[in-house]
Formats: sequence, C-alpha cells, structure tokens
Amino acid sequence: MSVKAELQGVVVSDRMQKSVVVAVERRVQHAVYGKTQKRTSTFLAHDEQDAAKVGDRVAIMETRPMSRRKRWAVTRILEKAPEV
Repeated sequence: MSVKAELQGVVVSDRMQKSVVVAVERRVQHAVYGKTQKRTSTFLAHDEQDAAKVGDRVAIMETRPMSRRKRWAVTRILEKAPEV
C-alpha cells in the first residue's frame, strides 16, 4: 500500500455541503535571492459530518477523487476557531 499524504491547514470556506476549502501554507526559498517566502495552496476537502467551520485548524488526507476538484478528506479538527 502507498502512504497517503497528510497536510495541516486552516478552513477558509465552509459554504458547501459536506465540503470545505482548506488553505495550506508552506515556506519555500527563492531560487536566486535565497529569501524565504510563504506560499499558500487551497484544497477542496470532503467533510462528511460538516463539523469543520471557518477558522478551524484541520488535518486533511489524500483520498480517491470524489469530484472534479475534490481529492482530500478532513481526518480531524486540530484546533477550533476562537468564538467572537
């Protein structure tokens, strides 16, 4: 069996049913100047229980394609967003 990739990110949208948009931030070094930069990627992730809300920190795991853009699934909520 192959090892599935697991990433951590912040939920930026939960307006869809059983789906969330997760922003994953990573640091990369500029090829010429060497300065460290932040890069953000967004992933659509399947959330079966609709438990994740905007601002929550979640772990997502690679899965089979569930739709045209959805290839990740929320495995657990690491940290809930602060209540306002």
